Amino acid sequence: MKKVFALLLVLLMMIATVGCGNSKSEDSATEKGPTIGLVVSTLNNPFFVDLRDGAQAKADELGATLVVLDSQDDSATEMSNVEDLITQKVDLILINPTDSDAVGNAVAAANEAKIPVITLDRSANSGEVVAHIASDNVAGGKMAGEFIIEQLDGKGKLVELEGIPGASATRDRGEGFNTAISGSSIEVVARQTANFDRAQGLSVMENILQAKPEINAVFAHNDEMALGALEAIKASGRDILVVGFDATDDAVKAVKAGDMAATVQQLPKEIGGKGVDTAMKVLDGETVDSYIPVDLQLVTE
Repeated sequence: MKKVFALLLVLLMMIATVGCGNSKSEDSATEKGPTIGLVVSTLNNPFFVDLRDGAQAKADELGATLVVLDSQDDSATEMSNVEDLITQKVDLILINPTDSDAVGNAVAAANEAKIPVITLDRSANSGEVVAHIASDNVAGGKMAGEFIIEQLDGKGKLVELEGIPGASATRDRGEGFNTAISGSSIEVVARQTANFDRAQGLSVMENILQAKPEINAVFAHNDEMALGALEAIKASGRDILVVGFDATDDAVKAVKAGDMAATVQQLPKEIGGKGVDTAMKVLDGETVDSYIPVDLQLVTE
């Protein structure tokens, strides 16, 4: 009888131990932070690398897992990336759109999967988005325009290098800039897209320089295009004022060296960090603002 009792006691202790083990396992699963997807338009641009780094730093700080996917400036790849994150059952998707119109399908897919979406830097023209985090691109474009007016004494001939057609940053920066110069005697002699790309900025500017004998200034919708244009201008030997947008490391160096006149400074790391911070608030059930602005300023020599 004593042996039976001892055996039963051992069995009860084993069951209790297994039970405790399961409880501990469940607690560990509960303690695990959320998984947040980040779809970036392209990691071939230093600005978006900084955005990713800011998001990663904040995710590490807040205990979230960040899954980063590169759309390589292609809306079809962007859609595939979002579908991948949906399959992974991430808790929320941060997306920096390649195109504000095309991204609508990707946002709609996430909506259907009941996964909240937050846009970064560029907005989505359709689909349900919880929040949009970005600098005020209209104000930044206006800031660049006012600076050029001041430098040219309100008159001269100008080239505008536009970003990706359809991107909200292209539309907003162009709107702010052209509103600013509309009251001056500055003439836009060429307006052409270079798709936010340095190599295209170089080739487009080379063609414009051949076609236009008189150019006093260039405003590029981002620094990559501005730096490409600057390379073409240097090769031509002409003296043309160049203003960019983003304040990437290369652009700030060019400004300090006196090669570029100015760049509008955004804070991409802050955009990424605020994206993750806002995502955590949304997942905690908090109400967040639909538009969360990030400061900007003009960087000059």
